[in-house]
Amino acid sequence: MKHTISLKQNHLFRRLYARGKSAADSRLAVYCRKNGDRRSRLGLTTGTKLGKAVVRNRTRRRLREAYRLHEERFLPGYDIVVVARVRAAHSRYRELERSLLSLSDRLGLLRKEGKE
Repeated sequence: MKHTISLKQNHLFRRLYARGKSAADSRLAVYCRKNGDRRSRLGLTTGTKLGKAVVRNRTRRRLREAYRLHEERFLPGYDIVVVARVRAAHSRYRELERSLLSLSDRLGLLRKEGKE
């Protein structure tokens, strides 16, 4: 990921949950907030309800790849947390990708197609 770094500190996750904008569907919940920087930060959360470590790690890899492939469409300067719900563990990659993009668009995180 060229323009994105990992979000790892617990207090940043909690701030996003408390003060950030959110959108959710049956597979994912996405929280976002401007961070005042030129770079975005991405955090991924997979709880133990998803399954064992193999399932949680596979879900995280799929979400990270979906974000990486569409990173240039995302506006810079946001903290983004993606929370995988139980249904995400049994979803196909394309469903996760579609879900991530539609939720991000709903939150206004994506660039408009005509503008660059």
